[in-house]
Amino acid sequence: MSEPDPSETLFERIIAREIPADIVEETTTTLAFRDISPQAATHVLVVPKTRYRDVGELAAADPALLADVIATAHRVADLDGLVESGYRVVFNTGADAGQTVFHVHAHVLGGEQLGFFGRYQEKPDEG
Repeated sequence: MSEPDPSETLFERIIAREIPADIVEETTTTLAFRDISPQAATHVLVVPKTRYRDVGELAAADPALLADVIATAHRVADLDGLVESGYRVVFNTGADAGQTVFHVHAHVLGGEQLGFFGRYQEKPDEG
Protein backbone atom coordinates (compact mmCIF):
# COMPACT_ATOMS: atom_id res chain seq x y z
CA MET A 1 0.00 0.00 0.00
CA SER A 2 1.45 3.38 -0.96
CA GLU A 3 1.70 6.38 1.36
CA PRO A 4 -1.48 8.48 1.34
CA ASP A 5 -1.40 11.72 -0.59
CA PRO A 6 -0.88 14.42 2.08
CA SER A 7 -3.44 16.60 0.33
CA GLU A 8 -6.07 13.89 0.72
CA THR A 9 -8.60 14.37 3.48
CA LEU A 10 -9.83 11.73 5.87
CA PHE A 11 -13.15 11.76 4.00
CA GLU A 12 -11.49 11.08 0.64
CA ARG A 13 -9.82 8.05 2.22
CA ILE A 14 -13.21 6.87 3.55
CA ILE A 15 -14.81 7.38 0.12
CA ALA A 16 -11.94 5.33 -1.42
CA ARG A 17 -12.60 2.61 1.22
CA GLU A 18 -9.04 2.99 2.56
CA ILE A 19 -10.50 3.69 6.02
CA PRO A 20 -13.52 1.73 7.26
CA ALA A 21 -16.75 3.52 8.13
CA ASP A 22 -20.28 2.59 9.13
CA ILE A 23 -21.94 3.57 5.84
CA VAL A 24 -25.62 4.46 6.08
CA GLU A 25 -26.38 5.58 2.52
CA GLU A 26 -24.49 5.96 -0.75
CA THR A 27 -25.42 7.54 -4.06
CA THR A 28 -23.38 8.18 -7.17
CA THR A 29 -22.45 11.61 -5.79
CA THR A 30 -22.57 11.29 -1.97
CA LEU A 31 -21.58 9.05 0.92
CA ALA A 32 -23.19 9.08 4.37
CA PHE A 33 -21.59 7.41 7.38
CA ARG A 34 -21.91 7.48 11.16
CA ASP A 35 -19.68 9.90 13.06
CA ILE A 36 -17.14 8.12 15.30
CA SER A 37 -17.69 10.74 18.04
CA PRO A 38 -21.46 11.25 17.94
CA GLN A 39 -22.91 14.45 19.39
CA ALA A 40 -26.49 13.10 19.35
CA ALA A 41 -28.25 9.73 19.30
CA THR A 42 -28.07 9.95 15.50
CA HIS A 43 -25.00 11.69 14.09
CA VAL A 44 -24.29 10.95 10.44
CA LEU A 45 -21.91 12.80 8.14
CA VAL A 46 -22.92 13.32 4.51
CA VAL A 47 -20.06 14.12 2.14
CA PRO A 48 -20.00 14.75 -1.57
CA LYS A 49 -17.62 12.40 -3.37
CA THR A 50 -16.07 15.41 -5.08
CA ARG A 51 -14.01 17.52 -2.71
CA TYR A 52 -14.92 21.13 -1.99
CA ARG A 53 -13.43 22.94 1.00
CA ASP A 54 -16.71 24.15 2.52
CA VAL A 55 -20.40 24.65 1.80
CA GLY A 56 -19.87 28.11 0.29
CA GLU A 57 -17.36 26.77 -2.21
CA LEU A 58 -19.68 23.86 -3.05
CA ALA A 59 -22.71 26.13 -3.51
CA ALA A 60 -20.79 28.44 -5.86
CA ALA A 61 -19.25 25.63 -7.91
CA ASP A 62 -21.96 22.96 -8.05
CA PRO A 63 -25.43 23.82 -6.67
CA ALA A 64 -26.83 20.51 -7.96
CA LEU A 65 -24.28 18.58 -5.87
CA LEU A 66 -25.23 20.64 -2.82
CA ALA A 67 -28.85 19.65 -3.46
CA ASP A 68 -27.72 16.00 -3.61
CA VAL A 69 -26.01 16.37 -0.22
CA ILE A 70 -29.21 17.79 1.30
CA ALA A 71 -31.36 15.09 -0.33
CA THR A 72 -29.04 12.40 1.07
CA ALA A 73 -29.25 14.03 4.51
CA HIS A 74 -33.04 13.81 4.34
CA ARG A 75 -32.89 10.13 3.30
CA VAL A 76 -30.57 9.43 6.25
CA ALA A 77 -33.06 11.13 8.60
CA ASP A 78 -35.86 9.07 7.09
CA LEU A 79 -33.87 5.82 7.43
CA ASP A 80 -33.20 6.61 11.11
CA GLY A 81 -36.86 7.49 11.76
CA LEU A 82 -36.23 11.18 12.43
CA VAL A 83 -38.52 12.88 9.92
CA GLU A 84 -41.55 13.14 12.21
CA SER A 85 -39.69 14.03 15.42
CA GLY A 86 -37.26 16.38 13.73
CA TYR A 87 -33.60 16.54 12.85
CA ARG A 88 -30.88 19.10 12.25
CA VAL A 89 -28.52 19.48 9.28
CA VAL A 90 -25.39 21.50 10.08
CA PHE A 91 -22.49 22.67 7.93
CA ASN A 92 -19.51 24.01 9.88
CA THR A 93 -17.57 26.47 7.73
CA GLY A 94 -14.12 27.48 8.93
CA ALA A 95 -12.11 26.73 12.04
CA ASP A 96 -14.01 29.16 14.31
CA ALA A 97 -17.23 27.32 13.45
CA GLY A 98 -15.69 23.98 14.36
CA GLN A 99 -14.75 22.67 10.91
CA THR A 100 -11.81 20.28 11.35
CA VAL A 101 -11.89 18.39 8.03
CA PHE A 102 -11.75 20.74 5.06
CA HIS A 103 -13.91 18.61 2.77
CA VAL A 104 -17.47 19.94 2.98
CA HIS A 105 -19.77 17.72 5.01
CA ALA A 106 -23.22 17.94 6.49
CA HIS A 107 -23.90 16.70 10.00
CA VAL A 108 -27.31 15.03 10.39
CA LEU A 109 -28.25 15.15 14.07
CA GLY A 110 -31.33 13.86 15.83
CA GLY A 111 -32.93 11.06 17.78
CA GLU A 112 -33.15 13.18 20.94
CA GLN A 113 -33.94 16.73 22.06
CA LEU A 114 -31.17 18.96 20.68
CA GLY A 115 -29.75 22.06 22.35
CA PHE A 116 -29.70 25.62 21.09
CA PHE A 117 -27.37 27.08 18.44
CA GLY A 118 -24.34 29.25 19.06
CA ARG A 119 -23.14 30.29 22.47
CA TYR A 120 -24.50 28.41 25.42
CA GLN A 121 -27.45 30.23 26.97
CA GLU A 122 -29.55 29.17 29.87
CA LYS A 123 -33.29 29.24 29.27
CA PRO A 124 -34.93 32.34 30.74
CA ASP A 125 -37.13 31.89 33.79
CA GLU A 126 -40.75 31.37 32.85
CA GLY A 127 -42.10 33.37 35.83
